[in-house]
Amino acid sequence: MPATPAIVFDVGNVLLDWRPERIYRDAFPDDAQRAAFVAEVVPQDWHHEQDLGRSIADGVAERIALFPEHETHIRAYYERWLDTIEGAIEGSVAILEDLRAQGHPVHAITNFSAELWPLTVEAYPFLGDFDVTVVSGEEGVTKPHAEIFRRFLSRAGVAAQDCIFIDDRAENIAAADALGFRTVHFTVPENLRMELVRLGVRLPIELAG
Repeated sequence: MPATPAIVFDVGNVLLDWRPERIYRDAFPDDAQRAAFVAEVVPQDWHHEQDLGRSIADGVAERIALFPEHETHIRAYYERWLDTIEGAIEGSVAILEDLRAQGHPVHAITNFSAELWPLTVEAYPFLGDFDVTVVSGEEGVTKPHAEIFRRFLSRAGVAAQDCIFIDDRAENIAAADALGFRTVHFTVPENLRMELVRLGVRLPIELAG
C-alpha cells in the first residue's frame, strides 16, 4: 500500500446521519406503528430503486397507487428529504479533514438518487469536495455490485489494493474485499479513526478524558 492510500467513503450513516423514519414521528407517535409504516409503505427496497436511477416522480407514483390512503406521507419522504438527515456525523467529517491534511486522496462511492444528490451537497457542502465521487443514481448501478467499484477505480486511476474503503453495510464491505480493497466496516467515528491507524494511516489520535 502507498504511504498515502486513497480513502473511499460511503456517505449515508458514515458521513451523514440518515434516518428516514424520523420524519414520521408526528404522524405515527407509536414506535411500532411507525416502524411498520416505514417497512411496508416506504421500504428500503423501494427507495433503492431511486438510488438505481428511477425518477422520484415515478417512485412516488408507484407507492401512491399501492397505498392511496398514505399519499401525503409518501410524498413527504422526498419533499422533506433534508429532514430525513439529522446532520453530519461530525467525528467522521473531522477524520475526512484530517485525511486531506495528511495528503490522502479522498473519494466517495454512494448509493444515492441522482436528483437528491445535488440538493444534499448544497446542504452539506463538504460532500462536493471529494476528488472522485461515484453516485449510483447517475450510474444505474448500486453497491454492492462490483461494477460500481470498477467504475470508481477507472475514474480515480487507482488500484483496489491502494485504497481503503469505508462503509456501514456488511454486504458492501464484502464486495470491496472481494475486489482487493482494504476495508473498514464503519460503526462509530472513534473506531474508524483507530482502524485507519491500525491500517497504517497516520492520523491524530483523540484520547478520552
